[in-house]
Amino acid sequence: MTEDELVEAIRPFTRGSGDDAALWQPSRSHRSVISTDMLVEGVDFTRNLMPLEDAGWRAMAANVSDLCAMGARPVLATVALGFPKEIAREDVLALYRGLAECAAAAKLDIVGGDLSCARDLTIAVAVVGEVRPSDAKLRSEGRPGDVLAVTGPLGAARAGLGIARDGAAIGEDLELEALRAFRRPRPRVAEGRFLGASRNVTAMMDLSDGLSTDAARLALASGCAADIESVPVAPAARALAERRKEDPQRFALAGGEDFELLVAVRPRAFAHVATRYAARFKRDLQRVGTLRTGSGVSFNGARLDRSGWDHFAG
Repeated sequence: MTEDELVEAIRPFTRGSGDDAALWQPSRSHRSVISTDMLVEGVDFTRNLMPLEDAGWRAMAANVSDLCAMGARPVLATVALGFPKEIAREDVLALYRGLAECAAAAKLDIVGGDLSCARDLTIAVAVVGEVRPSDAKLRSEGRPGDVLAVTGPLGAARAGLGIARDGAAIGEDLELEALRAFRRPRPRVAEGRFLGASRNVTAMMDLSDGLSTDAARLALASGCAADIESVPVAPAARALAERRKEDPQRFALAGGEDFELLVAVRPRAFAHVATRYAARFKRDLQRVGTLRTGSGVSFNGARLDRSGWDHFAG
């Protein structure tokens, strides 16, 4: 297949005009939020653990989650694919279907991109969102005393990876829950915009690399230390950890790609924010700890080392 033939085959998944670049008119009252992320086969995913359609979904979800962490509304995306010459046309289309399905769920348009040959299948996505200046959240604005909380239980994606890789049996319903979390994570678009609009939320970021790693990043950026008191554990993660005779909270601490949001909330306002969150989303904003003066991260009083995902570790 030629490049032009493949471009025509994926055109139904995009809103591009066929020109050299996309035109976009930003709102005068909003700031643009821009992020990019890359998935490489053999590093970030393997086909024996997930279909290519799910790999496409995850590639888009990782980028959309970065917009959620800033309190932004997703607007558009571009997609660049690199793949071996011998890849089947149907595989490229499956990958694009997953990208487009996640984009549709997030209500953003894929407006263009690029195609090239590469040794390893590579998916590079760039996304653009919009946010009111007063709603934009950084990870650097937390203050000592702020409550740290997450938008949902953690560890399901790590459990899904374990089930896909090792076939651990924890019951059909929990296995399906874990595999969905691993292969088709849901970026917290509405939650990010809700929390971004709160003046009582001081800092926010997404949990892509695990709470132990990302809490350290937020604390460092805010010039604080973080004390983790408890970790809400997804049912599938708890079941798999117990089957492996591991501590469920430590299992969830090290689990990456949950794509929940980590927020710092002014202490006196936390109960109010949590009540409004529960009323809006029918689930709890779950307290995990606090920020304090100092540096580093502790869990139950003991120093906590980063244990989540790192592309360059080892």
